[in-house]
Amino acid sequence: MTRVQSAIEIGAPPERVWAIVMDPERLGDWVTIHRRVEGVPTRLTRGSTFEQTLNLRGAHLHVLWTVVDLEEPRRAVWEGQGPAHSRASIVYELQSLDERRTRFQYTNEFKPPGGPLGAVAGRVLVGGLSQREAQRSLQRLKQLVESE
Repeated sequence: MTRVQSAIEIGAPPERVWAIVMDPERLGDWVTIHRRVEGVPTRLTRGSTFEQTLNLRGAHLHVLWTVVDLEEPRRAVWEGQGPAHSRASIVYELQSLDERRTRFQYTNEFKPPGGPLGAVAGRVLVGGLSQREAQRSLQRLKQLVESE
């Protein structure tokens, strides 16, 4: 299993950050590997699902995401089913630092298909890309939220 964790301080209250990160239609505004979403419900609740297309090293990956835990505006947990029985889990955690600042932490655990051999192949293919892309995405999120 590959685990990526990154955090950033954003100059906005948690409610403002939450409004953007919990809107799948806005993923293209800040997630660097995002390509599109389909089947997005009007409002996300526990059990909501949608499909996201990601681009990783030139390959399009389709992931069906399900919201499995939701504590607005502090924490959201997503579970994803990808190609060939791959799985992912994403956690968003927001912590108010004061009235104008939020610490946003992103954690992604990815389990490639194929057991131990698949895990080794996944690390070779992805390398440090996941961590770099997570950090780039959080920088884009910070710029987006602080500019609105």
